[in-house]
Amino acid sequence: MWQDLWVAAALMLVLEGLMPFLSPKGFRRAIATVLSMDDKTLRTGGILCMVAGLVLLYLVR
Repeated sequence: MWQDLWVAAALMLVLEGLMPFLSPKGFRRAIATVLSMDDKTLRTGGILCMVAGLVLLYLVR
C-alpha cells in the first residue's frame, strides 16, 4: 500500500512538472489566471478534479 502511495506521488510530480518544462510562458499565464479567480471558482475546479480523479481511480482499479 505505501509503495502505491509513493508511486502516485511520484507520478503527480512528473505531471505537475510537464507544463512548466514544455511551456514556461503558458505556465505563467495559467498561474496568473488562477490568481485572478475567486474562491468559489477555485473550489469548484478543485472538487471537479477530485471527483474526476476518484472516478478514474475506480475505473482503473
